[in-house]
This record gives sequence, C-alpha cells and structure tokens, in this order.
Amino acid sequence: MRPVVRSLPTPEAEALLELTRDLVEHEVLPRAGEMESRSEFPRELFRTLGKAGLLGLAYPEQDGGGGQPYEVYLQVLEELGRGWAGLAVGVSVHTLSCFPLAQWGSDEQRERWLPDLLGGELLGAYCLSEAASGSDAAALTTRAVRDGDDYVVDGAKAWVTHGGHADFYNLMVRTGGPGPAGISCLFADKHTPGLLPQPPEKKMGMRSSPTATILLEGARVPADRLIAAEGEGFRIAMSALDGGRLGIAAVAVGVAQAALELSVSYAKERKQFGKAIASFQGVEFMLADMATQIEAARALYLTAARLKDAGRPYGPQASMAKLFATDTAMKVTTDAIQVLGGAGFVEDFAAERYFREAKVMQIFEGTNQVQRLVVGRSLTRG
Repeated sequence: MRPVVRSLPTPEAEALLELTRDLVEHEVLPRAGEMESRSEFPRELFRTLGKAGLLGLAYPEQDGGGGQPYEVYLQVLEELGRGWAGLAVGVSVHTLSCFPLAQWGSDEQRERWLPDLLGGELLGAYCLSEAASGSDAAALTTRAVRDGDDYVVDGAKAWVTHGGHADFYNLMVRTGGPGPAGISCLFADKHTPGLLPQPPEKKMGMRSSPTATILLEGARVPADRLIAAEGEGFRIAMSALDGGRLGIAAVAVGVAQAALELSVSYAKERKQFGKAIASFQGVEFMLADMATQIEAARALYLTAARLKDAGRPYGPQASMAKLFATDTAMKVTTDAIQVLGGAGFVEDFAAERYFREAKVMQIFEGTNQVQRLVVGRSLTRG
C-alpha cells in the first residue's frame, strides 16, 4: 500500500516522518518478529531512536527535546507502532515518564536528568498502578516517610513497563493522608537501595516490552528527588495520563494500519475459485470497513493533539481517542486474521502478533471502561 497521506505543519516535520519510516524499514522491522518471539528487550533500539532525536520530540529544545507539536510526535509514534508495537509503546511510556520532570521539576532537576532522558541514554518508567489500585489510582498504598534527607519507601508498584530495565522510576507514593491529596511523586534511580524489580510478567503479547512489579522495601530516595511539592503527585499523574492516552491511541492506529496492509497484500495474492480473494465482495467490504475505522481513529487522535498543542482542554478528547483507536485496533486485527484464514492463525504471518498486541491496549493507560466514564462525566457533570 502507498504511505498514509499526512498533513504535517512544517518541512522539518515531514523530514522527521521520513526518517522514522526509514528507521522502521531498516532497523525495526528486521528485528521485530524474532526479538518479540524471544521476549528480548530492544534497549539498543531505544538508544538509536534517541540519537535520531525521536525520544524527546514533544519536549522543548532547551531541555534537549525536539520542540515538535504533539500532532507531529503522535504521527511519528504511529509509524513506530506500524513497525513494532512493543517498541512504540516503550517510546510512549518513556515520553510519559519524562513528563513529571519536564513539566513539574525544578530547574536544577531538569538540567541534571532531562537531557539524557530525552537523548535516549537513560530510560524511564512510570509507577502508578498497584495490585489493589489499578483504575482506582487514588487508593494507592505505597508509602514514603521522610527520614532526614531521604524518603523511606515501602510497598509495591504493579504492571511497570520497563520494570527491571529502566534507569529511573517515577514513583507515585503516599506521603500524607488518604485520597488524592496525600500522593506525591518521587524520581528514583534504579540503583536506589531497596528498589527491587521482580521477574517480568509472562504475557500474551508485547513480550519484548517487559512488565514487572517493583518491590520497595525500605527504599531510600533522596528528598531532592521529590517532584514539585508533597501532595502534588496525583495531579501530576493524571495530567501525564492525558498525553499518554494519546500516545497509546497513535500506537493502536499504527498496529491497525499494519494489519490492514498485510490483509490487502494477502487478499491480492491469495487465489480461490480461480481469482484473488480481494475480488470477492465479502472480503472487499471487510477491507473497506477496516480502512474507514483506521482513518476515523487517526482523525480523532489528531484532533485531540491539536487541542493540546493550542493549549486548550483536551482530556475528554484524549479519552475518546484512546477508546476508539484501541477498540478499532482490536476489531481490525481480528478481521485481519479472518481475511488470512488459516494463515492468520500461525506465526508465519504477523497477523496473530498484531491481534495479541492490540488486546492490551484496551486495558492500559486506563481501561476503555474508564475512558467511557471520563467522557460521560465530561458531558453530564460539566
């Protein structure tokens, strides 16, 4: 299929997208299948993306970022998702992990850590969820107690992307009483005593993107690693998630686009009853619906991104984009397997991998049921 026609604001943005496509073609696609099957984390690819300037696109140039609009960053992320969802989700999570420091950190904190994070030398992780507080994030129980020049942290953070591989962990911890007002954010180094990554989860998809529990047993985090003031953690976490949801929406569209391209290619080559199955109306209609849903999902995440770039409220639109794009990815990848028939059910073709990757996108960064709550409340409680 021809490359997706895009509307990009500057020649620089067009060059970034071309660079991304080239990296996907020559660096990402040749590795994706094998590394995914081996559950191998592509750390060097993150460094490659960092050197190419693709890990800090949405952050200011003075901090070492690319100074690009979110609209551009998300389209780059979609292209990465078209090549390898596990890698693209990692880029989205890393970008999310940079947000507390970039948006809320002091000048000294940003100057000390942000350039290496945005340049790819350091990799970030975001620790909000716990085993008993996933969607109900304000109920987290991991506690941090001030002890001289340190915070002593006890608890466990669950479902941490890059767990065991990250250089820094954003820890959402309870420093005060119950509820959102008692939550703070600490920026912890991987060498923090008592910060103990557990073995990675065994997952049905995105096996190259490690997900692990981070156990905290008397972990001593220097007090100068507190981001903003005590009690600001929940506000930081929620504002970061709006952008993160758009990242997942873009990755989901990339996966769906890859599944569509595979389906079209296969349907044009596969012959039954003496002609290509693409000529059968039943298959043509499936492909048409897949393409239409993808275009609609892409338009939705770009609309939300433009609101964000304009400095306007975009939270409900981010939830709409995440909800619709990930549901679309699940539907499109399911239909891709159907178009390929038996070939879609075996690992010789990537359709089954796309299907396994799409499912989790309906769950993380807030389940799609939570997204419906966010959208519904924006309509009824405003």
